[in-house]
Amino acid sequence: MNVFKRLQSIIIVILFFLNISRFNAYAMQNSANAAPLKVAVFISSFDDLFLYEIKKSLEDIQVENNNKVQFTFFDGKDNQGIQNDSMEKALSEDFDIFVLRPVSKNISSLQSIFTKMQQKNIPLILLHDKTPSILSFLRSYPKSFIIDTDLVQSGILEGQIIVDAWNTNKEAFDKNKDNTIQYIMLKGPSDSNITDIRTKYSIQAINQAGIRTQELASTTCDFLEDCARNAIESIFLTYGNKVEAIISNNDAMAIGAIKGLQKYGYNKGDTSKYIPVVGIDALPEAKELINQGAMTGTVAQYPREHADAIYSIGMNLVSGAPPLRGTNYKVDETGIAIELPYYEYNK
Repeated sequence: MNVFKRLQSIIIVILFFLNISRFNAYAMQNSANAAPLKVAVFISSFDDLFLYEIKKSLEDIQVENNNKVQFTFFDGKDNQGIQNDSMEKALSEDFDIFVLRPVSKNISSLQSIFTKMQQKNIPLILLHDKTPSILSFLRSYPKSFIIDTDLVQSGILEGQIIVDAWNTNKEAFDKNKDNTIQYIMLKGPSDSNITDIRTKYSIQAINQAGIRTQELASTTCDFLEDCARNAIESIFLTYGNKVEAIISNNDAMAIGAIKGLQKYGYNKGDTSKYIPVVGIDALPEAKELINQGAMTGTVAQYPREHADAIYSIGMNLVSGAPPLRGTNYKVDETGIAIELPYYEYNK
């Protein structure tokens, strides 16, 4: 009898492990055959160098996570109508989540699209500053989240780079010896909160360090390199050697400014013909110019950090999990956004 019971127990154990093996084999096969997460990424313009770097980082993530995620990119070409058409078309396809950097800062131009997303229950990640109208809409849609940056910090750090350059070599910096920095400001879009905050806090940081400033000229270039290059080439004809610094709301315009200066022989290695130029984003070309000594510094925000946040938060939203589960991000005071940090980058 004991022999029979032992044999019965052995058979039960064998059957148990056979079932486990079958389950594991099925799970592995099912996982291998699972369709990747389909992500529609709507970028305001591929000409925006920082957004283009985010695109490249997302493509890297797709390669690193084979069969887990598939990104499809749509170029808004700086035209809200084109971007809206792309989103309307994508709504009829089987995307799991939308990621959007809108062309327009006017929520009314996006309201219809947002409503259709909500009706179809499509999760949304917005790469956008937290305007009241944006927050008002997204708070009513639990499957949405904002990835933002600490804009005040970006302006302060940019101003601090100028302060450090002034304190390090004031003799060369202050050309007319009036204890005042005469500067040109290169601005992003006029309707952007980013433009207002970076412009305000960069100058405020300089002034709070006890350094006086005087704006010689400012121009709106919508974050675009070619516009900044043309602007500096033109402005330089008027102000020439009166310019002691160029402060740019982003790196693309700073790069354009340097190319404009170099047309007149500045920032090409001759220390007597050098004008400090600062930007924000830490684009590869900007970092190379800094390392060469042609650019003073930049404020780094890393495209890969943005791409990682998009991927991890997006996976959570699609699965129905809390947006920040399994991450080290901290939700900000709005309850529906994170703010990625900035860092100083100089030689």
